[in-house]
Amino acid sequence: MRITLVSLFVDDQAKALAFYTGVLGFVKKTEIPLGGPVSWLTVVSPEDPDGPELVLEPSSHRAVGPFRRALIEDGIPFTSFAVKDVEAEYHRLQDLGVRFTQQPIHQGTATTAVFDDTCGNLIQIHKPA
Repeated sequence: MRITLVSLFVDDQAKALAFYTGVLGFVKKTEIPLGGPVSWLTVVSPEDPDGPELVLEPSSHRAVGPFRRALIEDGIPFTSFAVKDVEAEYHRLQDLGVRFTQQPIHQGTATTAVFDDTCGNLIQIHKPA
């Protein structure tokens, strides 16, 4: 068994695609129109194009809003991405206008930082110690 797909709820798929590819550097893998403004839309890491796909999932289900609001109010990131250097990625993303809710901190076994993805989520970047 292995992980192939992981969903991330987004307010606007086009905006999310622009952020996740243009700012974070992921690569669009799949886009299949499903009618109206909705698509089956996935991105992957350019470092692992055949690896797990991140599904940029529309956030229209009634359970998504309360769930995401609770996470954001508590400052909890929805998911985490591994990076080679948290400090360098923090500065690179800040230079691109990304708003961080947590600056890089060293937490025992890892260094982490948390940013707002502009699509309704807090996202953590991390590097194990």
